[in-house]
Amino acid sequence: MEENRRIRSGAALLPWQQDKTCRNTHHASRTDVTEELIRRRAEHNDCEIFTLEEVSMHQQDIERIEHIDRWCRELRILYLQNNLIPRIENLGRLKKLEYLNLALNNIEVIENLEGCESLQKLDLTVNFVGLLSSVDSLKHNVHLRELFLVGNPCTEFQGYRQYVVAALPQLKWLDGTEISRSERIGASQGLEQVRRRVREQETEYLRRREEQREEDAQRKKEKKPGCDGRWYTDINNTDSQDDKENQELQENPRSPERAAQEEEEEEREFWHTPCSFTPESRLEAHRHLEEKKKKANKKETEKKTKTPRTLITADGRVMNVNEPKLAFTLTEDEENNAVVLDLAVYRHMDTSLMDVDVQPTYARVSVKGKIFQVVLPAEVKPDSSTAQRSQTTGHLVLRMPLAGGELAVKKTTPRPQRQSQRCSGSADDQNRKNKLPERLEVDPSKRTSVDIANIVRSSGDGPLETSRTVHPDDLSEGFLDDPEVPPLI
Repeated sequence: MEENRRIRSGAALLPWQQDKTCRNTHHASRTDVTEELIRRRAEHNDCEIFTLEEVSMHQQDIERIEHIDRWCRELRILYLQNNLIPRIENLGRLKKLEYLNLALNNIEVIENLEGCESLQKLDLTVNFVGLLSSVDSLKHNVHLRELFLVGNPCTEFQGYRQYVVAALPQLKWLDGTEISRSERIGASQGLEQVRRRVREQETEYLRRREEQREEDAQRKKEKKPGCDGRWYTDINNTDSQDDKENQELQENPRSPERAAQEEEEEEREFWHTPCSFTPESRLEAHRHLEEKKKKANKKETEKKTKTPRTLITADGRVMNVNEPKLAFTLTEDEENNAVVLDLAVYRHMDTSLMDVDVQPTYARVSVKGKIFQVVLPAEVKPDSSTAQRSQTTGHLVLRMPLAGGELAVKKTTPRPQRQSQRCSGSADDQNRKNKLPERLEVDPSKRTSVDIANIVRSSGDGPLETSRTVHPDDLSEGFLDDPEVPPLI
């Protein structure tokens, strides 16, 4: 018995009987061929499926061929490799189909291809075709030129190539090797003896397959007798068993390290247990990987899930929150009786990624799902508030008019002033109230500029000096200017 992969077999049925049972068992988790799937794979044809001539649906975890022969009548090339297809079916209406690729699937019998009149190439590489006599169904495909059966159990039969060459006279290539004329003549000689030998090997192969299924069914009973892995003598006892297990887990919870170690041991045991390479083992390996992937996605989702941040407490108190960690300024515009919030959002961020919510006592801005919330110093009017985006900096500016009309500004105690300051201050206040222009008055006795009346020239060549202080009012009208005195520029 070949032992190179894990096996999880079903009941002891013939291949064509076992297929139906397998489909019913795994119907809930299989991937169906839907119109959406075909349209998604038909982008090269503008997503039109009725005129589609080529489509690739590989690695889609498809477990049954359906709807293709009714929706895509014009198909010439069909790729279905690397799926979980156990049977060839629902392809008889594809009269124009020329190339069919079913490599890496779970097919055990070649059948239901008689209606594909234009079929020229069939690829069944690495499947589970053990009935070599099923190739006789391809006699009706008169245009068939290439056939690939590499990696199937039937290729290990004695006389395999001779039987196929003799059974399909229209074939030109088998497993990538050209069929010569001499090989075809030799294959036709002694054909009856080859057929008898092939039938014997097929009988032996079916016997081994049945033993594999029985062995796997026995293993399943020992390991998983009930739907959840436990034996039950009374159906009403299930609730008590579950309660007992939950109680044990609560009393002795497993640590994360222990849980990870047990999971690793189960994984090692699954992949290192020797078994035969069969359709059931391949399907079981796929289920195992699928379940493991779901668990990993669940753990990742749990890690990403964060506790929602409290924006407003139970007693109604609004919290200040800055999840996007943006710089901001909150100022009071006394002239317009408004509160201005300048939020430094990213300059090149699209405005559609932001959402603004202004309430009487607080303002909330959502930036790419992250919340910025600030408590306002006074009550504002949400309906009259405006939000604008700066075209240069990208900042978001919120202008929120006050509901009361005045800002709640703290009053400062004025310092005591002298009498002169009070008088001047009262005059200034009166001028402001009357809106009169303010003028400056200069005391002539306080001037600091140079008075030309005090400048005289000395008798010598020395510097200029002042003789006496002369007031401008004392100058006589008959004053004569000395020509030797240079003019003042």
